[in-house]
Amino acid sequence: MQAATAGRTKAAQPAGLRSVQLGWLAGSVFIVSAGYGAILPVLPGWLASMMPGASAGDVGRHVGFLSGVYAAGVLLGAPLWGIVSDRVGRGRILMIGLIGYVASSLLPLVPSMVGESGIEGLYALRGTTGFFVAAVVPVVAALVAEHTPQDKRARRFAWLGAMSLLGFLFGPALSAVANEVGPWVTEAATSPALSARVVLVLSALLGGVTMVGLAASLPAALVAETPAKAEGGSPLLGHPVALLWLSATVMFVLAGFELGIVLQGQQQSGQSSRQAAIMLAECSLVMLGVNALLFITSLLEKVSARILIGAGLLFGVVGLAVLAVGRADAWMYVGVSLTSAGTGLVLPVIAYLAASASPKKLGVVMGGLTAAAGFGQTLGSAAGGWLFGVLAHRSYGVLALPLLVMLGLLLARRSWWSVNAAASTNQPRRLVER
Repeated sequence: MQAATAGRTKAAQPAGLRSVQLGWLAGSVFIVSAGYGAILPVLPGWLASMMPGASAGDVGRHVGFLSGVYAAGVLLGAPLWGIVSDRVGRGRILMIGLIGYVASSLLPLVPSMVGESGIEGLYALRGTTGFFVAAVVPVVAALVAEHTPQDKRARRFAWLGAMSLLGFLFGPALSAVANEVGPWVTEAATSPALSARVVLVLSALLGGVTMVGLAASLPAALVAETPAKAEGGSPLLGHPVALLWLSATVMFVLAGFELGIVLQGQQQSGQSSRQAAIMLAECSLVMLGVNALLFITSLLEKVSARILIGAGLLFGVVGLAVLAVGRADAWMYVGVSLTSAGTGLVLPVIAYLAASASPKKLGVVMGGLTAAAGFGQTLGSAAGGWLFGVLAHRSYGVLALPLLVMLGLLLARRSWWSVNAAASTNQPRRLVER
């Protein structure tokens, strides 16, 4: 009797990913994050070279709109890829996403693809890149959640978050490498346009390497060992929309905040794209530190999600307030650190809660969550560029308002933030190796 019970318990555990598979999956998240972080510091200078005579405000608006178009591609693609991955297999969709990411990164190098001025085609290609990135990030999260036992899930999601942040941190370093490599390869003078093109080539090259690694190690398909049972109730929280709105709100603020860091260099004398890259690196380092803390201490399993979310929102509000009122460099670094710590605490909690969805719905859930984040990032990028052009550093204060609203809902609606325990049931899956 005990042996039979033990056998059923063992069968109920999801098949684990091998270390090499987990490494390549995390690497794919790292690469797409690095590609986004690498282009951001050189984008204002690249656009300025395409738009002779354009004001700093005009360039700033285009930077914001391009970031918004990228996020809009994620918004449109995430639900679609999530649904398809639940039906045809996550491995195939992940490979399609990486192929599209590499291709759309290289196409801006073709003059006929970007149009006469370069701006029109660049908008289309940035949206396309975001669309294919949406086939990478949520699918990786679904794969890891599906094949990770419950007691290891918090640590692995903290690790995935850390890899995403490391990629964003590595991105500015990649742009610095491009500044050195470009003139050496082309024997031309350093320019923002040249740096941007080299960044795109390096991003595509890293994406290609990751694609080969995944093709060699990723399972070809996922085969259910038992029929999926019909499940009722919300796969997420007590209130299913709450997590999606929280994700959208935090990404709205984070996108506007990061864009403000980039654009501030154009309105303050003495601040260069290198300094903006340093500030973005600081943001990533702080968020990485928060993820490391979650990984080491297992706070996601020990502390109520509501408490962690509330603490993160409070840190974010205080940090943005400091940025809005403090003009000295020291205060700016304090504000960046607090804001980064707050958002870096909330985002892993969101991913961890979403991972409690049933395996059959993981693609849809992760795709929906990524779509919500893309929606927030789209609005935040567009609004951030406009707000900073109108209000300058005071726009950080405006960005604090959505976090205050979510903090109020967190305090007023406790039932919205309780995990649906029934949703955490895991259906066993088996990996089929190539």
